[in-house]
Amino acid sequence: MKRLLSHSFAAFAALATPVLADSPVVVELFTSQGCSSCPPADKMLHALAERDDVIALALHVDYWDYIGWKDEFAQAEFSERQREYAIQGGRRSVYTPQMIVNGVTDVVGAKPIKLSAAISAHAAKPSLVDLTLERKGDTITVDATANGAVGPFVVQLIRYTAKSETRITRGENAGNTFAYANVVNDWKILSEWDGREPFSMTADLDADAPVVILLQRQTFGPILAAARLR
Repeated sequence: MKRLLSHSFAAFAALATPVLADSPVVVELFTSQGCSSCPPADKMLHALAERDDVIALALHVDYWDYIGWKDEFAQAEFSERQREYAIQGGRRSVYTPQMIVNGVTDVVGAKPIKLSAAISAHAAKPSLVDLTLERKGDTITVDATANGAVGPFVVQLIRYTAKSETRITRGENAGNTFAYANVVNDWKILSEWDGREPFSMTADLDADAPVVILLQRQTFGPILAAARLR
């Protein structure tokens, strides 16, 4: 038992260990407050959220709301995003918790060893796009240059709340209070870019919450570059 606990602790600690990367690795967690299997994965996201080399995003889905608790963070668009990933990956169903790493690698459940390996593997790949962000007041400027990457790319803007807490009163997690990290509350497409010429654009921001820009192939394909301003 001691060996097992030590192994589990070491695996979880690995999630807090930065790796060398040209661009942050994006981890999307599809989760739900109504899912009894999700709290361990939600906890793992807290460790990832502290890393500068990882952009950890919690996307709460709505398809478990019927079992007794309506997730206050859930959006139908996030459920649809997960379904589109499933189609791209040849999977027949969606489930929680699930993590998608850089739009490509899926990790089902709270598996720190597999997740750490996936993050390291993506971090080791050379960056094909240089992406920089600058915020001035209520405006963000996005600049990108492709280094051999093949477009087109979808330029996406994400806003999230760094820390949230909810007491669950019904459903599978009734009676528990959970803390959540990096809860996404807005996800929008800003533009498309063919990748041939340098790209530059500005977008308006209506709050000082953290902002993330993703450059993704065909919306649900590989994420080629990501940047964040906290």
